[in-house]
Amino acid sequence: MSGNYLSAHQSRTVDPSPYEMKLAGAIEEIFAAGTHDLPGLLRGLEAAGLTAPDGQPWTEASFTTEIERLGA
Repeated sequence: MSGNYLSAHQSRTVDPSPYEMKLAGAIEEIFAAGTHDLPGLLRGLEAAGLTAPDGQPWTEASFTTEIERLGA
């Protein structure tokens, strides 16, 4: 069975951009600190100095839209 395991990035067609890596790292750190709800995640992103792609603070709508775009 060796070699039959799924790759965590098997659907990825390109390497993540620096923006994607920074966002993912911040999200992982926020979750690791014990925050597991969307409002708390958005507060954590703000505290880390990360804004939405338009340079504005994250909102629930802008975050879910961006995550959906990144996952497409």
